[in-house]
This record gives sequence, structure tokens and C-alpha cells, in this order.
Amino acid sequence: MEKTLFHDRFEHIYIEKAVADHERTKKLLAKIKYRHIIYIDHYKDIFNRHNQSVSIEKDHQSLIIAKKEGRLIYDGAPVCQSFGNEHFYYTSLMMNCIYDCKYCYLKGMYPSGHMVIFLNLEDYFAEVEEILKEHPMYISISYDSDLLSLEGLTGYVKKWIEFVEQHKNLSIEIRTKAAPLDIWDGLLRCDRVIFAYTLTQDEVILKDEIRTPDLKSRIASLNTAIDHGFKVRLCFDPLIYVKDYEEKYKNLIGKISSMVDMDKIKDVSVGTFRISAEFLKNIRKQEKMSSVVQFPFESTDGYYHYPEVIENGLTQTVVNELKKYIGEDKIFIWKSR
Repeated sequence: MEKTLFHDRFEHIYIEKAVADHERTKKLLAKIKYRHIIYIDHYKDIFNRHNQSVSIEKDHQSLIIAKKEGRLIYDGAPVCQSFGNEHFYYTSLMMNCIYDCKYCYLKGMYPSGHMVIFLNLEDYFAEVEEILKEHPMYISISYDSDLLSLEGLTGYVKKWIEFVEQHKNLSIEIRTKAAPLDIWDGLLRCDRVIFAYTLTQDEVILKDEIRTPDLKSRIASLNTAIDHGFKVRLCFDPLIYVKDYEEKYKNLIGKISSMVDMDKIKDVSVGTFRISAEFLKNIRKQEKMSSVVQFPFESTDGYYHYPEVIENGLTQTVVNELKKYIGEDKIFIWKSR
């Protein structure tokens, strides 16, 4: 497990007074090496301050421990794939991420680079149960953070799997760039839980996915998950435009197929980089040197995406290569048009 990512990662710990004595607060603090604890009335007092620099705060990240109020479960966004599920939702048990991907939409969505962990997990479960009374659910629990990267700190993935096992009309996706090897024996096997690994070239990882595990480590982790009986999805999403992308993505797919038994993969997600106009405007202020976010995108219905020739080229290159190793019926494609 990537313990060092959180063990001495946070410079300060902010704790809402209302959860200062919460059992989960005590357990979190016991696992973190920190300099100072500061008690606050509400997480937004820190997280929503004006004139913050997300990029600076990412390098000097603090942790905010809080309770989430109001609505907890949201309808799936149109830029996200539902994988054929009629009732598609997402939720956020954390705000922001331990990693620092230069193109991450969170940098355009949030005013802060600090992390928030919400402790009231049971409230999330209660809201899910209310929705389940109406119809089945497919819910992504790891879009606005990377839950698996902090499993050694929170244990949330374990608790979600146990919750899913108790509700036969519930399925979840846990999307990640993490590379744990030592957690799988402690997790309950459930066919309605999907671990979705985002895979890309080491060139992109090194330049634009700061602090994330390299490709080899991610593959080792997903292979370990498969060996332990877990469902695994491969995510080539977002596809990032790079020079000579045809050759590089073909090499990427070939490398992965040589290291992964593709017959054991549940399915594959393919989609090019896309982002809302508002988020892109904000992120460009933070990442002025990033070739990914400074690309001259086109806009459709409030979302920026690559020009059609590039989007189609990226998508078809990856899909055509994937079809050599996995059935076309297992490939889910996101398109802007």
C-alpha cells in the first residue's frame, strides 16, 4: 500500500469541532504524522477561502476532516460513462486527491488544493438505501478523489464493498490510479464491485500525473486484484493527445496485453480528454505550462474536447488495437458527438 503518500503528507490537519470526538477522527489521526491540528467550525471556512493557489496547496497539502451536509448522491454527469446502466449515480466521500494530475478537472472545480475527508459514511449509505427503494443503482464512488489510494487511511473501500454485498440491486465502480498489492485479502469478494484502473503511457504519467504509480505498478496491482477474484475494468480514459500518438498507443495496448490476461478483464472504457468550459478556464490559470490543458480545444454544449479528427484518431487507434485482444462488446466508448 502507498502508505508514505499520506503518512507524512499533510502539513496541517483541520478538524470540524462537531466531529472532533468522532471515532473515525481518532482512527485517522492515529495513522498520520502531522505538525498541527486546527479546530474549525466548518470545512468551507478553509476550503472555500478566496484567492487560493491550488498548485501551491497541492505541494503543501493539508487535510480537513468534516461532516458532509445536504445531498450526498448525485445523478451521473453526461461526460461520464454509464456502461449501459439506466440508473447511474456518483458520490464524493472526499474532495480533492492525494495525487497531482496536471489535467485533473478538480483543479477547475474546487477553489482549494487541500483534501477533505467526510466522516459520515452511514449518511451516504442511508441515502443510497432510499434510492434503492425506487430502482437499482450503479454508482461511482471514486470520481472526485481516489479512494483506493487512501484505503490504508480510511478503510472506505472495504466498508462500501460490505454495504454492496448486503444490497443485491446495487453495483459500484471504484476508479483509481493507485497500485495497492496488500489489501486484497482483507476485502470481501463481490461481483457487483468493479475496480476500474486508469492506464496511460509512462510519458504522460511522468509529466502530467504527478505522484501516481507508474504503469508497471498499476498493472501489477490490477493483476493481483484479478488473482483474488475481483472484477477489473481497464480505463483508457482520458486519452491524451501526444506526438506520434498512433504508435505510442499501439505500443501501450500491446504492452498491457502482454502483461494482463485480457480474457479475465470485465470490460474496457475508452474516452478522450473532455472538460466543462468553466473548469477549463479555471484550470488554465493554475496550469499555465501544461500542454494538455492549454491545447486549443473545440467546444460543444459547454464542454471542451479535441477537434473531431484528433478525437476520432485517438479513439479508433485505441479501439482497433483493443479489438485484437478483447471482444468489441466489452469496449465502451465515450464520444463528444
